[in-house]
Amino acid sequence: MSSPAVAAPAPSRHVLAPAMALAGILLVALNLRTAVTSLGALLDEVRVGLHLSGALAGMVTTLPALSFAAFGALTPWLTRRFTPARVLVGAMGALAVGEVLRATTHSAAIFVALSALALAGIAVANVLLPVMVKTYFPGRAGLVTGVYTMTLTAGTTAAAAASVPIAEAFGSWRAGLGVWAVIAVVAMLPWLRAGLRRTPPGTRSSAAALDRVHPGRKRLGWAMAVYFGTQSLSGYATMGWLAQIFRDADYSPTTAGLLLAGVTGVGVPIALLMPAMAQRMRNLRSLVIAMSVAMVASYVGLALAPRGGAIAWVVLLAIGQGAFPLALAMIGMRARTSEGTVALSAFAQSTGYLIAALGPFVVGVLYESTAGWVVPIAFLVVAAVVQGFAGVFAAKRRFIED
Repeated sequence: MSSPAVAAPAPSRHVLAPAMALAGILLVALNLRTAVTSLGALLDEVRVGLHLSGALAGMVTTLPALSFAAFGALTPWLTRRFTPARVLVGAMGALAVGEVLRATTHSAAIFVALSALALAGIAVANVLLPVMVKTYFPGRAGLVTGVYTMTLTAGTTAAAAASVPIAEAFGSWRAGLGVWAVIAVVAMLPWLRAGLRRTPPGTRSSAAALDRVHPGRKRLGWAMAVYFGTQSLSGYATMGWLAQIFRDADYSPTTAGLLLAGVTGVGVPIALLMPAMAQRMRNLRSLVIAMSVAMVASYVGLALAPRGGAIAWVVLLAIGQGAFPLALAMIGMRARTSEGTVALSAFAQSTGYLIAALGPFVVGVLYESTAGWVVPIAFLVVAAVVQGFAGVFAAKRRFIED
């Protein structure tokens, strides 16, 4: 059962029609990982082209999670001063500018700085989308969250798959990175008219309400942050190391890549259905526990028999990573108001991404120091167990404003 719905915004010149709002939400969602996966696909070419040192190359790979944490925390401050539509326009503008300019620079340091600018736009949009869903679609929040999460996944996959062919077609990695700015510009359009208007009446009272919500002082806020962070830790570790696990189990690089892609493929329908399912349930503990159990089972299988049951472990891991759309849905379900959703979303995501940044790094260190996968996977099992406990606490029907 969902939380009490936030009243739909009264019709005014500052509010988009539902169809336009849905288009705006989905276009923004399409952009939320393109700057990350396009760079991941072309990292070797970028490293050679800009003569990136090992330290800078390492910084580039950890920059997304750190940027999401740092800049996502600024979103409540922005929404106190500007309407959400205006903030989204600015976020997509920062993303577009960052993507274009980093594709033109010849300086490694400036490239990193412009990547941070692009990621800052994504970080703010990460926090705001659950708020826009709750504001414009209070009665269908689960369905819309599922659709935008699926759209996010599609954008992630498209950027990973198409960046190299685009770079090859144009003869430069710069084209493979810069082309995604076009989608960011398009994502600005649905919000542009509302975003450029003067701040509507009531913004000051909304800011005052936001000032009264402090997730960092409440157990629910920390439970949501730990739940979001540990499931994201698993996701980042999977993206970084799952293919290597299968390659070490004597799969070919092509097959290992396909198995990694299978996690995303199986996860698409889960991303669509999970939030809607959560909205219909009074208590989410069974879903939380099921996600964590599936993840633990997948990790144990990868440690003991990575070759014998690869398909089963991929499917179980995809089910376990259904915790991501579930966490996004829970952000809206654990707040009574849009102001509460902004505060909880910012705290859970910014703190959570700090936790998530540890994933690939710790797994890599443990893998190198032990020359095997048992200890790194044991670390991921512990994270999944912590995720389960935090999620069970957050699953109880309560609200951050209480």
